[in-house]
Amino acid sequence: MKQPQSELVELSDVIDARYGGKALGLAKLAAAGFPVPAAFVIANADAVDLPAGLEARYARMSVSGGAVAVRSSAAGEDGAVSSFAGQYESVLGVAGYDDLLAAIRHCAASVSSDRATAYRSDAGISGAMHLVVQEMVDARAAGVVFTADPASGRRDLCVVDAVPGLGESLVDGSASSDHYEVDHTGQITNRQITASPALTDDEVMAVAAGARTAQTLWGEPLDLEWAIDRTGGIRWLQARPITTLPGDLNEMDSTVAGEDHVYTRCNIGEMMPGAFCPLTASVSGRAIEYAMQMVQVAGGFQDSYHEDRWLQLGYFSGHLFLNMTEGTALSAGILGNSLEQYSLSIAGRVVPELVPKPPKPFVRRLVNTVRLTTFALSAGRAIRRLDRDLARFDAPSAAEPAALLAELDAVIALYNEATLTHVRSSARSAVAANMLEQTVTREAVRAGRSEDEGRSRAAALMAGATNVESAVMLEHLDDVIGRLAADKAEAEAFLDRDPAEAVTRLIAGDGPISRTFDEFLRRHGHRGYRELCVRDPSWADDPEGLGTIMQAMLRARLLAGDTTRPAHAAPQENVSPVVRVMARLARAGARGREATKSRMVLVAHRLSHGYRLLGERLASTGRLPDADLVFFFDRSELPELVGADDVGDLVDRVRARRAALAFQARLEFPDVSVGKPVPTRPQPSQEIEDGVIIGRPACGGVVEGTVRVATTIAQARELRPGEVLVAPVTDVGWTPYFTLIAALVTDIGSSVSHGAVVAREYGLPCVVNTQGATRVLHTGDRVRVDGDRGTVTLLDHSSAAPSPTTA
Repeated sequence: MKQPQSELVELSDVIDARYGGKALGLAKLAAAGFPVPAAFVIANADAVDLPAGLEARYARMSVSGGAVAVRSSAAGEDGAVSSFAGQYESVLGVAGYDDLLAAIRHCAASVSSDRATAYRSDAGISGAMHLVVQEMVDARAAGVVFTADPASGRRDLCVVDAVPGLGESLVDGSASSDHYEVDHTGQITNRQITASPALTDDEVMAVAAGARTAQTLWGEPLDLEWAIDRTGGIRWLQARPITTLPGDLNEMDSTVAGEDHVYTRCNIGEMMPGAFCPLTASVSGRAIEYAMQMVQVAGGFQDSYHEDRWLQLGYFSGHLFLNMTEGTALSAGILGNSLEQYSLSIAGRVVPELVPKPPKPFVRRLVNTVRLTTFALSAGRAIRRLDRDLARFDAPSAAEPAALLAELDAVIALYNEATLTHVRSSARSAVAANMLEQTVTREAVRAGRSEDEGRSRAAALMAGATNVESAVMLEHLDDVIGRLAADKAEAEAFLDRDPAEAVTRLIAGDGPISRTFDEFLRRHGHRGYRELCVRDPSWADDPEGLGTIMQAMLRARLLAGDTTRPAHAAPQENVSPVVRVMARLARAGARGREATKSRMVLVAHRLSHGYRLLGERLASTGRLPDADLVFFFDRSELPELVGADDVGDLVDRVRARRAALAFQARLEFPDVSVGKPVPTRPQPSQEIEDGVIIGRPACGGVVEGTVRVATTIAQARELRPGEVLVAPVTDVGWTPYFTLIAALVTDIGSSVSHGAVVAREYGLPCVVNTQGATRVLHTGDRVRVDGDRGTVTLLDHSSAAPSPTTA
């Protein structure tokens, strides 16, 4: 086949990508009025065959005596799929026609290099080599700008990297750059600069603003090269799509209920930690939204449930947030509650950003208080009704996708009611716990003791509840571990196997240990880490995860002997009859709350199985590429997925959402945000005043030990017996590790959070709501945890980590 003839093409004649992405990017910028250095294109460049008129065209460009650059613009290069970064050659500083010819031959020959050939093969791209000849800018500074952060995937950030002089040293990695991050308002939010910055702040913001204007023109995030000439003007040298971005991290965001509304990850972060797939948000998140709105309805603060709106929660960047502003209706509308108390119960501190709503008249508050208290305390009838519904509940299993989806939709009503019942039960528990804490704290202050001592005593009085589901679950698993430890051969075999194989073989056995384990799975197999996520597996579905936990528990048992902890009884001495009754109600409330949580999770577990089955049915027919992708649809999109003729575009969007989840999972947020929550860049350490981290006491006792920081359940697998677990938050999936640890410290939480409840039943000193112990402490640090005072004292810093600042 004859090679196409090379030819000259003016930039103004480039209207599509036939001459490569670099040529098209420059042409679009120039056509839109961006200051672009003069340039032309050599189409189908060949090392031998040069286009007619090249020397005359170069002469017109070089009339001012400036140098030019020769850059590749091959087919597929700088496109929406592949960048070809560094695969082809460029030549800068070309001066004179002979040098131009040499540069053309050099760049044209690079199309046949081994690295370029391999790259094209991997990308499935073939095509001609085109070259851009462009005037060089006498640059005072130069660099690149991304209209989305390619590292974090955030599209609300513009990233600018700059160096003095030409930008080639930045591209080839031979120089370190100044680095800036500019938010959507145009403000610089992060900077890492040298002693002599290449740019002023105004120039940084001007580069970012120009890049965002170009992004609007393209309709997608861009990577642009630029230079600032000696007069201070910005010249644009290249524009191309960013090829490494996941889907938009904010595509599925809910509408902000109000620009002045206060959102928090506290509280909701205990029940729903981390980032979640869209199906979880539209199933579990919506169930929580329903339950919380119905509480507002029951208390007289809202007329009816608004199915089409997120009011009590928000879903942003894959994370669920609690709308504290909506919750202030309670503090303004009932007796015995204040904005400060509400803030403390949710965020563990007074939240000054919260604006109190005007208080209701006394009679209205009295009526609302009676209504809400009755609604919470009458949860028993709702629990019995839920149990009857669960007894009749069949897991969705239809063979046809449409019928299966109808079954799943029918279960949503049961899930909503199960979640509402749990919220009512939790409210009953919280009422009793708050009354107990307030009473005991007042008594402590009257006796001349501190409020912290009062809170610690209240936490101790809440210990000793019997039949708390999460503690029973741990006892049952610990029983299995004890039986394994008692049989040396069984223990060695269990530890020698891969964790998944060890569990699988135990399930398949028929001995007493296997029967005990089977009973554990029958009663508790639906539980696990992030157990309201419809995508994440439960213990029964995750033999590797459960096996890893069990092996860690077994090693600890063999190393330390019987680690079974006695139930932590509540103190009875010097307790008034009124306080004793309050404590009994608080313990009963904790027991009830844990029981309804298990019921709610059971429904979520069966929904999870149903949706995975739906994904498998759709994957088997070719409608989905794989079953897992079903979890990245919003529930409202599933009818289209099941019934529409062509779902190709929808499936492509959903694939991008799946790619985004890993980026969303790495985001961190401030504990409180006004308006739409914006991710924050966590600091590696914070100041520790006098070497002491202050939190809230959740279970008394003092212990010294070595820290194990675990920000994920996977990191918790490294725990060793006797260590102090420092975690952002713990849900039921962390519970098995409580048999190993000496104490628990969490970033968020309260005296009635899951970790605190189980810690009390096992007598573990526990400090919650430290607001960042995971960032201050490091694995290997030695600390004293004082669960009576709610403090964590740094005794000795790990030599493997940088020293935190002390005041």
